[in-house]
Amino acid sequence: MGGRRAVRSARWRYWFISGLLASASALPVRAATADADAAAQGAVVQEVIVTATKREQNLQKVPVAVTALTPAILSQHQVNSSDDYIKLLPSVSFQSFGPGQSQLYFRGLTSGGDGLHIGSEPATGVYVDEVPLTTIGNGVDLHVYDIARVEALSGPQGTLFGASSLSGTLRIITNQPESHFSAAVEAQADGFTDGQPGGEVQGYVNIPLGDKAAIRLVGFDEHDGGYIDNVFKSRTFNLSPGSDPATGDTLTENNSKFVKNDFNDVDTYGGRAALKVDLNDNWTITPDVIYQHQKAEGNFLTNPKLGDLKVADFSPDLNVDDWYLASMTIKGKIANWDVLYAGGYFERSVLNRADYSYYAVGYDNAGYTSYVTFPNGHGGFLDPDQQFNSLDGYSKQSHEFRVSSPADQPVRFLGGVFYERQTDLSTSNYVVPGLTASGDPRAVPGETDDIFYKHLNRVDRDFALFGELAWDIRPDLTLTLGGRYFTADNTLLGFSGFSGDAENAAVCLPSKAITDVPCVNVNAEVKENGETHKANLAWRVTPQVMVYATYSTGFRPGGVNRLALAPPYKPDTVDNYEVGWKTTWLDGSLRFNGAIFNEEWHGVQYALSPPGFAGVTIIDNAGDARSYGLEGDVAWRPIQALTLAASGTVLHAALTQDFCNFDSNGVATGCAPKGTRLPIQPNYKVNASARYEFTVHDYKSFVEGDLNAQGDSTSALFTADEAALGPTDPFVTFDLSAGFGRDNWTLSVFAQNLFDDRGVLSKGTDCVVSICGGDPLDYLTKPRFVGAKISAKFE
Repeated sequence: MGGRRAVRSARWRYWFISGLLASASALPVRAATADADAAAQGAVVQEVIVTATKREQNLQKVPVAVTALTPAILSQHQVNSSDDYIKLLPSVSFQSFGPGQSQLYFRGLTSGGDGLHIGSEPATGVYVDEVPLTTIGNGVDLHVYDIARVEALSGPQGTLFGASSLSGTLRIITNQPESHFSAAVEAQADGFTDGQPGGEVQGYVNIPLGDKAAIRLVGFDEHDGGYIDNVFKSRTFNLSPGSDPATGDTLTENNSKFVKNDFNDVDTYGGRAALKVDLNDNWTITPDVIYQHQKAEGNFLTNPKLGDLKVADFSPDLNVDDWYLASMTIKGKIANWDVLYAGGYFERSVLNRADYSYYAVGYDNAGYTSYVTFPNGHGGFLDPDQQFNSLDGYSKQSHEFRVSSPADQPVRFLGGVFYERQTDLSTSNYVVPGLTASGDPRAVPGETDDIFYKHLNRVDRDFALFGELAWDIRPDLTLTLGGRYFTADNTLLGFSGFSGDAENAAVCLPSKAITDVPCVNVNAEVKENGETHKANLAWRVTPQVMVYATYSTGFRPGGVNRLALAPPYKPDTVDNYEVGWKTTWLDGSLRFNGAIFNEEWHGVQYALSPPGFAGVTIIDNAGDARSYGLEGDVAWRPIQALTLAASGTVLHAALTQDFCNFDSNGVATGCAPKGTRLPIQPNYKVNASARYEFTVHDYKSFVEGDLNAQGDSTSALFTADEAALGPTDPFVTFDLSAGFGRDNWTLSVFAQNLFDDRGVLSKGTDCVVSICGGDPLDYLTKPRFVGAKISAKFE
């Protein structure tokens, strides 16, 4: 199921389910007395405490666009991974190649070219508690368990959160050690109705250690079954330039030894340990360590040309992501000022193996036989289907020290200093098996079967001073001014290229600062400094109604391109204009928040392939773009037993000037005219849910329905690339869950994507679109997923 037909078949479900959700509000509650009934029954929407401004505050009092997913929401929606919580965040879009291979964006600020190891820093900052977990390239897919909340801060957050928060910031707040004993355990059996079974076990224990200390230990082990088939396919390559394939030299190969059903299974295990020690009444120290190992086999992109949930890969697919984060938080007081130090050290190793055969197919279809003809030295030819292997070793250390004045004063200050150093030692092999043994001069010297080789050490350093000053002009009117000054120093060193690059003395540089390379042909540094600023005016019209206006800016550093002919790319910046509201009605039973925004994006960083360089990617600045729209959320408890909630975003993001890629003769090889939509972000995204809780023979029971809908999106910026890939279609999915429990245990069952619809979240290719665009690959919503979970808590 897919395409326009799937959309039409899903529309009746959308309206039917929407009607159910709407009619739920007609349960016996008299309109004229809804306020009194809700108050009498204690039906109030849950209060949420967030730290979006680096102070603990009620969500309704924070003049920032924040979506907070509480432990109840995370549990009710069976959230385990980033895919699970992103679908609950309407302002967030993502592009993914599978677990641990995603990039996040807020409010449509994406060019579709991030995620490169040698490219732009991420556009979205990701934090665990007080420590940044933002990673060069693809983001970390943290298993979600024993989490206090997920906070999504829309719009540039550069003042408090730094350079990688150009489009927004995502914060994952963990549960901290407590002074009383508690523990919990969960076991789940699940599976895809179109695939394999899976399951998970997870739990935590919180143990007091006397009166002044406590330790919290968390563990999890999860297996996700596969649902994509690697199917049989044969290919015939034309090995004679300009000849008729029927009479010239040809080579036919197939992938029979890699054929397998449901081959994209995932295993994830790890844990967390946190120790909290009260040194005295004013000072607390909390060391914390998180470890996670994830092994994902198979491909998570499907080829719609081959049928439903199918792909044809000609080499093994594997992604092994192993990482840990050690952090230390020290909180205390000097006089009546709060003081905090947060430091973290992060290491990550990612081994990725992927099929790269579409590269050869693309060149064969274009008639470039020199890219697919590899004599084996014995009168025959090698299989030209390439394999891709990469190994990335990441490290990051960060340190933040900040102070904040008392929160109950009419003038409040928060400020500090931040330092970060992150590295990526990246090795990539583009392999034609047998190339070295054949004696082919195109084999990169010193490597085995590499037709192209990269070994690069990237180091990004950031230093910043930041501060915010809030002034209560009147008891109901607050002005906040903020700023951040920073410096950035980015270096890139190593080798990237073909065999001829290693043998060309004019290309190689006189450097011995890195080993394991044929020669050094990349050695460059970019230093920058800049500032971001913010002004916010919040008016509390009544104790339950607040409106605010914000002007804020964001900044992402430039960097080094690996091609010597390509100059360093420049920073890109964002100016954000926003008007928002936070309101509570009906004695706390109804909450309605929202924002209208306009974001001007300047110097958009964009990944492209310069003419004549066979798909080698660089970063250029694609001019300016604009994103404007509306986002909001509503939660209503008309009676104690019923909770209705909905959230959504509608936006339009597009270039505001022409952008073209030119060859050495000044001829445009790819263009995106003014008005071209920015890719990846759907033009709308909506979530809605209805949960009814009741008691049957002393068993607390519930039933819940959840709707997720999103509009169409484009897949590439350049017109020709978008024509090759095509847009994604709108889609709707529906989840259903029910359960019951008593005392300290709960049993629940669920079905996600109940109607088994195939929503396309993003489209991609195995190499640059100009070569591999003939075989676009879809990243889909997961097929129907059913399971049962039993959990118990002890206190």
